[in-house]
Amino acid sequence: MILLELFFTFLKIGALSFGGGMGMISLIREEVLGHGWMTEADLLNMIAVAESTPGPIAVNIATFIGADEGGIAGAALATLGVVLPSFVIILVIAALVKNLLKYEGVKAFLGGVRPCVIGLILAVAATLGLGTLLGIGKIGDALTVDWRGIAIFAAVAVSAAVLKKIRKKPVSPIVMILISAVLGMILYPIGV
Repeated sequence: MILLELFFTFLKIGALSFGGGMGMISLIREEVLGHGWMTEADLLNMIAVAESTPGPIAVNIATFIGADEGGIAGAALATLGVVLPSFVIILVIAALVKNLLKYEGVKAFLGGVRPCVIGLILAVAATLGLGTLLGIGKIGDALTVDWRGIAIFAAVAVSAAVLKKIRKKPVSPIVMILISAVLGMILYPIGV
């Protein structure tokens, strides 16, 4: 039963999300917490791991959650569910329509979807930031400031700005992940 639930949940996420993996995170969060598969803290950790591993974040999250809930079969079915809609849509577009973007209706559709995707990504960033740095998961939660998390966030932001100024180009996300990982190991020592 859990295997079918994983497949259909991630199929729904894959079919109803726009804007790539980052745009999917809000729907993934809603579904995963709604099914009780993970806590908010576990999901935040999963997103961090999925972001730092190779591959699309939504596929990584689906694979990790599927594996956590249903083993190898769960990982395979959750991953299949999240990628199947995009695969089918791209296959149909490639097979049937050339120069799709020349149509005004398609341009209008994408023009309407873009602001929604930006809003979803900003909402996820705000939710994750408030939860991680201030301990606020929902309205009414008490403020629990994580000074170490804020210090890491500030250090990574300053490092990115300084490195961009020096190098004259954007800093690799890999460098930012490595800096934050080292700071995390220093500021959150094991066993403390």
